Amino acid sequence: MYIQPQHNLQPEFHEQLTVILLGTGSPRAFYGRAKPSVVVLAGNKTFLVDCGGGAVDQMIKAGVMPQRVSDVLFTHHHYDHNAGFFDVFITSWRTHITPERVYKGRSVPMQVYGPETTEAIIGKMRESFEFDVKLRVSYNLSDKAGSQIEYTECNEGVVYDKDGIKITAFEVDHRPVYPAVAYKFEYNGKSAVISGDTIPVPNMIKYAAGTDLLVHEAYNKPWLDELIAQYPEQAQALANPAKYHTTTLEAADIARRAGVKHLVLTHHIPAPATTEIAEQAYISGMSEIYEGPITVGRDLMSFDLGRD
Repeated sequence: MYIQPQHNLQPEFHEQLTVILLGTGSPRAFYGRAKPSVVVLAGNKTFLVDCGGGAVDQMIKAGVMPQRVSDVLFTHHHYDHNAGFFDVFITSWRTHITPERVYKGRSVPMQVYGPETTEAIIGKMRESFEFDVKLRVSYNLSDKAGSQIEYTECNEGVVYDKDGIKITAFEVDHRPVYPAVAYKFEYNGKSAVISGDTIPVPNMIKYAAGTDLLVHEAYNKPWLDELIAQYPEQAQALANPAKYHTTTLEAADIARRAGVKHLVLTHHIPAPATTEIAEQAYISGMSEIYEGPITVGRDLMSFDLGRD
């Protein structure tokens, strides 16, 4: 007898804005830290911001069936933010069948949003799995419309405004990766900003002003300096994050200046152990700068921004 494993599925309609951290890691592999990816739930929509490797598995663990995803937003095109796209694209398109129910695959083109380089980069990825796509249309009879991608490229401005859901892209600075963007989500009186990868920029304070939730990347500079001292032959590789990322203390300053209600850290470098002691050490000094709540993001953490 076939027994389908049971998962606690997220409801298909959300009256409040919900943010789920699928992956809180970085390009280097750490146990328990998937590559960067965030799900945002609003109304009957499921948005995926970045899709690092393992995004599909993480969605399932979070109770979000991949078939619900028809909108993917990229902050930039480092591999740890886009390498899972093949799996997301195909899995969301394929119908999943269990004895209990059928999860209908995506029957509309995938909507892909991102900075100006997005169609050129993701378009090449899409071309690379054309062989697989053709087989699924001709042999598996998958909906042909679902095999397509429609692109919205925007470095700054509103990229989505439907059914009370508004998403605004704005430029950040992750050079030498250019362009790179962050996203602000607004729904039902609540707001959340997903930073992507960036050094501190005035745009973050501007767009995150008064927001309910700021999910911001951060690295711990003293920890990184200790690693450099321990492994001087790796100094250049270890020091690189300082050139295009934000320190934990800088993230606290951004949250303070923007008047953010809740700061969540992600894209940890180096990644702390998922223990209270390690996480408190990771955010040492932040509460002296920013008085609001600070959460060290863990994979599969969920934040429900309900009404006041």
